Amino acid sequence: MLGWVVTFLVIALIAGILGFGGIAGASIEIAKIIFFIAVVLFLVSAVVGLARGRNRI
Repeated sequence: MLGWVVTFLVIALIAGILGFGGIAGASIEIAKIIFFIAVVLFLVSAVVGLARGRNRI
């Protein structure tokens, strides 16, 4: 998922350099949304992992 964030950031940088402001702005917004979704999923996964505990053998 973070790979998508990097992809949209690269698209935004290239579009910004070439002068395509609308595409650059949209790509940045998409990258931000995907990044925050990834952070939320990570936090949920961490909390669920801590709540379940680990079985040690």
